[in-house]
Amino acid sequence: MPLYTLPDLAYDYSALEPAISGRIMELHHSKHHQAYVTGANTALEQLAEARATGNLGNVNKLEKDLAFNLGGHVNHSIFWTNLAPGADGGPEGDLATTIDEEFGSFEAFKAHFTAVALGVQGSGWSVLAWDALGSRPIIVQLYDQQGNLPAGVVPLLMLDVWEHAYYLDYQNVRADYVAAFWTIVDWSDVAARLARARAAGTLLLPA
Repeated sequence: MPLYTLPDLAYDYSALEPAISGRIMELHHSKHHQAYVTGANTALEQLAEARATGNLGNVNKLEKDLAFNLGGHVNHSIFWTNLAPGADGGPEGDLATTIDEEFGSFEAFKAHFTAVALGVQGSGWSVLAWDALGSRPIIVQLYDQQGNLPAGVVPLLMLDVWEHAYYLDYQNVRADYVAAFWTIVDWSDVAARLARARAAGTLLLPA
């Protein structure tokens, strides 16, 4: 059975400073993300054992463990690639046009996305996603690692607002962390994700 693995970063831990410190990046990637990878692999192994033995009494807990940990692995894998050193700027081309058409302007989109990030109660994410069924970008608020995310949407831009993502740098001032996030967004990565999502269409319903 293939195992999930921790992806390498395309930049050094300190490369996103001062927006995110190297210390946070090291802990976030090598400890927190690794824990989700390990948890997902463990859940898969335990589910396989449960099937093999016919002992499915604990299957509900194991399925929740898999959803939570695999969600953490997927979310962080996207998050790291959404960021880049010196990436301050804004969307261009089709991405910029798509944002303007759906949200009215980049500033309106940014305000909406920021409000969602600041409004997460406890732990979660702010997500710009492509809704393949509606052929439009939407902003969603993701609780923990997997809750409240509609099926069939493709994440384009994700912001982690769990406290472990920012507390060492910003303490409880999440707003400062969110403001700093906009200076390190890799819009070329977001644009590439949009292009792939458009090309894939929807597999939810027959064409």
